[in-house]
Amino acid sequence: MRYLQRGVTVHDAGRSAAGFTLFAPLLQREVYLIDMVGEVVHQWEIPGQPGNYGKLQPNGNLLVSTMSENGPAGLAARGGLIQELDWDGNLVWEHRDDLQHHDFHRLANGNLIYLSWELMPGEAAARVVGGAPGSEHRAGGIWGDYLCEVDVDGALVWEWRIWEHLEIENYPMVHTRSRHEFGHSNTIVPIGDDRIGICCRYLDWVGVIDRASGNLVYERHEPDWGGPHDFQAIENGNYLIFANRNAQIPRGSQIVEWDPNTDKTVWEYWGNPSHTFDSHYISGCQRLWNGNTLICEGLWGRFFEVTPDGEIVWEYISPFTGNEDKGMSVGDQSTVFRAYRYAPGSPEIGGRLG
Repeated sequence: MRYLQRGVTVHDAGRSAAGFTLFAPLLQREVYLIDMVGEVVHQWEIPGQPGNYGKLQPNGNLLVSTMSENGPAGLAARGGLIQELDWDGNLVWEHRDDLQHHDFHRLANGNLIYLSWELMPGEAAARVVGGAPGSEHRAGGIWGDYLCEVDVDGALVWEWRIWEHLEIENYPMVHTRSRHEFGHSNTIVPIGDDRIGICCRYLDWVGVIDRASGNLVYERHEPDWGGPHDFQAIENGNYLIFANRNAQIPRGSQIVEWDPNTDKTVWEYWGNPSHTFDSHYISGCQRLWNGNTLICEGLWGRFFEVTPDGEIVWEYISPFTGNEDKGMSVGDQSTVFRAYRYAPGSPEIGGRLG
């Protein structure tokens, strides 16, 4: 089985997008940058388990989230400490919010936007439909997704609450979902200067928020996505997503690109057979500069690059494992939330590597 191999298993140098791939194993305290043959060419040490992942900034610094000790118990993908580290690992800036989770981005104006939790008001929580009966959070209710933007001094300058903009009754949760949360957003992403994309795993839903008004200017609910991740807009104006397809038939995850004007699929990737590409949680994708797509099959710590025709031209399975004794999977594992590829001449690499 592919995931039992380690390191680079496929490398078609003529058709893959040469560069460096960044990833943060979820059970480690390091963030790694590897080359196309799988050698670690740079790494950063972080103060704790990743609060999911890190990404390089145009100045070469690493923006990374680390799990804090004080977040809500029982909620997955907690972060809490967002730090910016320079190339040598020195702390440049940090922001603490024990309720931060999953995703975060540095905006063009220098501010930071991130996902957080807030307990929903009682009248809003009472409108949540579905989920496992009696599974509300022991803190006394249901947590909802709360988007925050802070300036460089940590002052709040913009906020958005999911329950204030969705007709809650129209978004029932499947009966197996915990009622700890409504939404369980795992992605926020800037779309231009005036819009924010959001993806909610528990609702099989994505939306696009107008920052000025807070209103949704686009939304799509697709149950077949089965708890999706990493919603994004790509350069051609289409949208891209990692559809985990948890428990869907046929078995297997899927990458979907669609035209938001018609909601018609224009490109997709499946494994062959479909179950050979399958991550029921976490995971992500990135459209590369050569038209290929880099896929992070998070459950297995597997990253692979496919052509528009679906041919694998690069593949790497992370050898960095850790032991987990609770959660969705237990034992030695190499889970990775997302991976990013950077071109050798990109600002993020900035000539620092040969």
